[in-house]
Amino acid sequence: MWCSMRWLLAVRMWRPVGLVALFSICVVAEALNSQSLPRNGKKWALLVAGSKEFYNYRHQADLCHAYQILRGNGIPNENIIVMMFDDIANSKENPTQGVIINEPGGFNVYENVPKDYTGEAVNSSTFLAVLRGDKDAVNGIGSGRVLETGPHDHIFVNFVDHGAPGLLAMPSDVLYASQLLTTLQEMSVQNKFAKMVLYVEACESGSMFDALLPDDTNIFVITAADPHESSYACYFDNLRNTYLGDVFSVMWMQDTEQEDLGRETLHHQFEVVRSRTNTSHVEEYGDLNVGASLLKDFIGSTPVSSYRRAIKAPLKDVVSSRDVPIEIVKRKMRAELNATRKHELRQKLHRMTKHRKVMVSQFRSIIEAVVRSKDKVESIINTRKQLRNLKCYERLVQSYDRYCFNIAENSHSLSQLYMFVNVCEMRLPVEEFVHAIKITCRNNSQSGFFTDTVV
Repeated sequence: MWCSMRWLLAVRMWRPVGLVALFSICVVAEALNSQSLPRNGKKWALLVAGSKEFYNYRHQADLCHAYQILRGNGIPNENIIVMMFDDIANSKENPTQGVIINEPGGFNVYENVPKDYTGEAVNSSTFLAVLRGDKDAVNGIGSGRVLETGPHDHIFVNFVDHGAPGLLAMPSDVLYASQLLTTLQEMSVQNKFAKMVLYVEACESGSMFDALLPDDTNIFVITAADPHESSYACYFDNLRNTYLGDVFSVMWMQDTEQEDLGRETLHHQFEVVRSRTNTSHVEEYGDLNVGASLLKDFIGSTPVSSYRRAIKAPLKDVVSSRDVPIEIVKRKMRAELNATRKHELRQKLHRMTKHRKVMVSQFRSIIEAVVRSKDKVESIINTRKQLRNLKCYERLVQSYDRYCFNIAENSHSLSQLYMFVNVCEMRLPVEEFVHAIKITCRNNSQSGFFTDTVV
């Protein structure tokens, strides 16, 4: 990273003196850093889709496609662990039973995908145990397989789901940044890997690492979005009435299928994917020197004869991941010819929209219950501060999850959690907000507002 940043800075400031020397040093440094996987090292992969329900089809489609790439690139099954709810392929809503595709006219990416952890076994505790190689913690759960890595191994983690400031959602719970960072740092200290790479597809995924992940742990991260924005879904399928992929995931996998992975570096893929993903800001974090490593040393290498010949542009029908449930109902309603069914869809859309508005109002009520200044209330609602006070923030989120909703099952609530970040970063009284959350949500519950899941 030092070389990359110094070289970029020098070029931008037009300082010709010393550029040749600096370039030479950087070339040597990056060549050393991009050395191949140690001779006795192995490649390991952990693939996680953290959602359920058919409207989230794209998350499991992304994961299954990633699995097919890894297997096609020669990563053995015993070194790939898969976590997904597995309720999509054989859902009654799926018109092609047993088939999942990740792009229009695509092949069946579900074929032969292993199911190490499915259903309720897909949760934050299991994920962290598998990641750190804790067999005892998953004894009797799913396949019981974990990453059995050592100091010479490379680890590739692909996590796909919903997100919010400082957290990633699972089907029934959430993974906090503090939990993930603690596990990653422990693994680094315990020499559980030579290098690790994480590709994270989620809204506000950058907030999991921004100014939080150290830059000296041999861990390199690419996220679909910066700390304050949504990621985006793409490829709406009229037959399945759902989105088939996510823009960032589609882009990195399409690039992987086009490039010579024996020559392409992680950082080159980051630059390519960032330039093609114009819906959100793809970001990189952690030890950026690892970005000089070759892709083949993490996800294997595709035979030249099987390279993808063309990219199917996914940017014609994109939508914010947070608006996918609403957009799906709107599209169904427009396509529906039966008057009764169209009316039912219109009513469903009305309920969803109303519940979202009430949820936004609920967050405002929580803020106003503690903050008396109108200007300060507006500041909390209309600004987005960087998350630093993890302990305070997690306390508020846990309280909301306990007294209001299971936020993992109500994805729209994730879009409002930035207000809790602002509360904590402004150092407002956390326990007063916990009390306000409890009272406000109890009153709303008694009023009968929230009888359905609010997606």
